[in-house]
Order: sequence, then structure tokens, then C-alpha cells
Amino acid sequence: MSTTLAAGTSLDFTLAQQLTVIALCALTAYISHMALAVFNDGVRPFLLDFIQGRTTRSATTAVSFGLSAGFIFGLGAPMALSTGVLNPWLVFLPTDILGMLSPKKWLAPILGAAWGAVVVFGLNGANNVAHDLPVDFLTAMQQMSTPILFLFTLFPVLAITKQFGRRWGGVAGGLELVLVVMTMKLWPNMFAGALAMAAGVLMLIGLAVSKDVRQRRADRTADVVEEVPQDDPMASLFSASAARLRRYLPLFMVLGAGVCVLAQMHIFGGGEATSFLIAKGQYSEAAQVDFYRVFGFIPLIATTALASGAYGIAGFTLVYPIGYLMPNPFLAAVVGAVVFAVEVLALSWIGRILGKLPSVRDSSEHLRSAIGDTLQLAILFGSLMAANAMGGGLGILVVGGLYLLNEAMGRPVVRMAAAPAAVIVGGIVLNILYWLDLFTPLKG
Repeated sequence: MSTTLAAGTSLDFTLAQQLTVIALCALTAYISHMALAVFNDGVRPFLLDFIQGRTTRSATTAVSFGLSAGFIFGLGAPMALSTGVLNPWLVFLPTDILGMLSPKKWLAPILGAAWGAVVVFGLNGANNVAHDLPVDFLTAMQQMSTPILFLFTLFPVLAITKQFGRRWGGVAGGLELVLVVMTMKLWPNMFAGALAMAAGVLMLIGLAVSKDVRQRRADRTADVVEEVPQDDPMASLFSASAARLRRYLPLFMVLGAGVCVLAQMHIFGGGEATSFLIAKGQYSEAAQVDFYRVFGFIPLIATTALASGAYGIAGFTLVYPIGYLMPNPFLAAVVGAVVFAVEVLALSWIGRILGKLPSVRDSSEHLRSAIGDTLQLAILFGSLMAANAMGGGLGILVVGGLYLLNEAMGRPVVRMAAAPAAVIVGGIVLNILYWLDLFTPLKG
């Protein structure tokens, strides 16, 4: 399977696509202003104090900006420019900030729509300018696709190893290797990691459920009775939060419809690996990848939503893979609305189920950690490959040096975003050196 994108990736959107992005950005900014949902999982726990009046809008905005800015400029923008596919860090994180920043309810959707216009009209201009430079760092950044796609395949192996030990991790690693080789040999047009990831995630879930079932049987055998306080404050909070979200069910259904339509248009990818797969037109493989990621985020999103009273802009992210596979935007809108309705109505039930499956909850934590570990290495390695493509040893020196400097300074740019940001800064530096007649771009 080819993992190289065509040079000159375009961000030229149709009118329908432009209007969809602008309208969705307006909606998500409005919902953020209402503190009903945000995309950044790290911001959501802070919203409870804001909702209950214990902190100010400006303080919450500062938290949102601090936790999101690095991902917007260091990961979201570089990924969109290098793949030609929008992503949630570029589309939804800024509307988190703008919605919370807005002092008036009517102003929030205007600010969100303005950001959407910047995305659909401004990115293509920046993309064209960058591709016309002597050192085309955006085309070089497409080198990131191979390590991201293949190393991402290993995240279930890491999760199994962390939760169930080296023996099961070794079994999972061997199984995934066999499946990757088999897929490359028998189905060369299919994403090589698709079957391997499916097997790994199913194995992790199977091990976790089996452990929880055995534990519950052991507890019943030992006559262990779980004592629940009559006035459980957390249960009361969860109930109030779920009720708050249900009151705005129609608004959430519109949000689900919008996100699903955006995914159906195939100008949007829900993750790093997904963006490259969407860019290559491998929509079913992209749906698989984002579907597997769902298992790592359902417990986090459900518990933070129940604790804070604020949901996720993309919900449990199920609307991503569903949207990729929908045949038209009208059906995507209907299905997306229904999916969000089911998610919001089922929040309390999901919270109770998760309370009875501690190993499954732990699995989601390990999955998220493993996704972060694999992508962190893949993005760093891919960024150095991009640096080599655009500047050889000097490119590696500049990009690697910027990454190491960021580490030494205490990571002012979050680690995941530091390497792509370093590629862009390194590309600008190499172009300046070219204009000073101090550097000759590599051929090819």
C-alpha cells in the first residue's frame, strides 16, 4: 500500500463544504459559550466551576487557551496543510476558546463563523504560498504519513502490555505482525494495519471483560456486598449533569448532524492517522481507525460529562466513522442526529455500567496512553523524515534542534505538536538561508 500523498495537496473547498464548516464553527462556538460542550477533554472538568458560578468566563477562557493553543498551531494547522484534510484541533479547539471568550450569547456564533471563514478561505492561500517556496516544507511533511500509519497500528499492543503484562503483550505483538504481513501480501490495496488493529482492540476488550467477569464471580462466591451510601454526592451530581444535557437534546442533535455531515464530505479526519487515510481516499480504513479509537474515549468522555455537565463537541466520536461511510450528506445528518440523541440519553446508563467494569475503564486509560505514545514517536520520527527530505542533515539539525530546545525549555509547545511546528519553522529558516544564498534545496 502506498503511503505517499500526491504533491500539491489542495485545500480548495466547494461552496457547500465552505458553508458547512462555517455553520458548524458558529454552532460549536455557541455551544461552548453555553458551557454545554467543548472538544478539549482537559478543559471539560473546569467547566463545572464555571457552570456553578465559582469561576469567571475570562478565567475559564484562559484555561481553554492554555490547554489548546499548542495543538491548534503546532498540530492542527500543520496536519491540515500537509494532508489537505481538516481536523478537530484546527476546527473545534479554536471555537472552544472563542465561544468561551465571547461576553454575549449572540456574539459567540459570529466569532465561530469568522473562524470557519478563516479556515476555508485562508488555509488554501497559505497552502499555495508554501508550495511555491524554494523549500516546500508542506510536501516534505507528507513523509509523516508512513510512520504515523504503521506505528499507530501498535497502540493495542502497548495497551495490552501495560494492563496485562509482557506475556499477553508478546502474544498481541506477534499476532499483529502476522496480520500486517498477511494483509500486505494478500490485500495490497488495503491499509496494512486494519486487521491488526481490529484484532488487538478485540483482544484487549476480551481480556478486560474476562477479568471483570471473573472478579464479579469471585465476589459473589465470597459474599462481598458493595455498600453504596444512601446520599452519594457523586450520584447526585451525575444525575443533575445528565438532566442538564438532556434539556438541550435538540441542540445536541443538530450538533451531531453537523459533525457527521462534515465527516461525510471527506474533507475532515478525526485523527492524525485518519487524516492521511482520508487524503488517500481510503474511507473504510479511516472509519476502522476512528472506530477503534472510540473505545479509548467513551469512559473519559462519559465520566467527565457526568461530572461537569458539559459534553464533547464530537460526542463519543462515533459520528466520525459513521460519517465517512455515509453515501450522502442528508442521510449523514439524520444518522448523526440520532447517534447524538442516543449518546446523550444513555449517559447515565453508561456511567452505571462503567462503574461495574473497572478493568474496562482501565483499558480505556491504557488505550489513550498507548495512542499518545505511538503517535508521539511516529510524529517525531515523521518530522525528522520531513526535515531530511527538505534539507538533509541541515534540516535534521534545525528541526531536531528546535524540538530539543522545546524540551529543554520545559515544553512551552506540547510535545505532540512540537515536532510538526519545528518542521514549519525549520522550513521557513531554510527558505531564508536559500534567499541569503547559504543553502541549496535538495532536488526531488
